[in-house]
Amino acid sequence: MSKDLLVDNSIAKNFCNPLDAHYKVFIHWLFVEGELVVTQSLLKEYHASTAGSPSPTNIVVIVAKLTADGRLRRFTKQDLNLFQIPNHVARCLRSNRKDWDSIKAVMLSTRKFALSLDNDFVFDVNNYPGYLARAERRPQDLPYG
Repeated sequence: MSKDLLVDNSIAKNFCNPLDAHYKVFIHWLFVEGELVVTQSLLKEYHASTAGSPSPTNIVVIVAKLTADGRLRRFTKQDLNLFQIPNHVARCLRSNRKDWDSIKAVMLSTRKFALSLDNDFVFDVNNYPGYLARAERRPQDLPYG
């Protein structure tokens, strides 16, 4: 079974020099055996958050490693466009419209797991009708392993 999950940029940008032991364990797991769910816009966010940094941050290194290992699950714009958010659901979403592609990617992923510090994104994933998706703010609250 796939060990995939989406890591929102609000979490990924904090991967550099994490002090929290739970994050260290999670980052190691992701680097060694996890599969990262991404969209083109999320990849752009990852790289934009590292702009001006003298060396690549952990998320950029992780993306490169997972790409080389074939463990980067990338949803194209065409994949995301096939997943239509009904109007009655869109009216209830709390997250920003720019996060909707990430919500779609979570719903299209195998395990439907996400990590994010964005309360509105977490709410939308956890309450998306018709799907048993789960988003958490802390890695230890998600059964990712």
